[in-house]
Amino acid sequence: METDNLPYYNLLHAIDLEKQAITNDVEIFRHAKQGVDLTVFYSFAAAIKIPNKLLANLLHVSSRTMSNNQQVKKRLEPVQGEHLLKLIALYNKGIELFGTVDEFNYWLNKPFWNTEEKPVDWLITPGGVDLVAQELDRSGYGYPV
Repeated sequence: METDNLPYYNLLHAIDLEKQAITNDVEIFRHAKQGVDLTVFYSFAAAIKIPNKLLANLLHVSSRTMSNNQQVKKRLEPVQGEHLLKLIALYNKGIELFGTVDEFNYWLNKPFWNTEEKPVDWLITPGGVDLVAQELDRSGYGYPV
């Protein structure tokens, strides 16, 4: 799947989430509670150009477990599903702000101003995803990050 110049609003479509139209934390919670299909996981990893293993690590599950669960058509547990959906929402916001997946990935791996921490380091928890989203909001309004 080619995503170099994919506009932000197409990311959800590209990973077949248009039915889920997730726009806020309540909807994320409701969808996560029902269980997120693993095809969303694999499609998202491809769309944002990161290895499945790295995405699985962010969700605190092994890539082997993800593969085994996909074979038996098991859905993500609510905790991992919520985390994945928050990451998708974050990427939509980031691509909207930066224009492409590549530019947003570059920003995620660039240290914050006056620190050695990178935004990608914060993506290991849903709360960390929320904090990165807040930083994106600040950047969008012209505040230094």
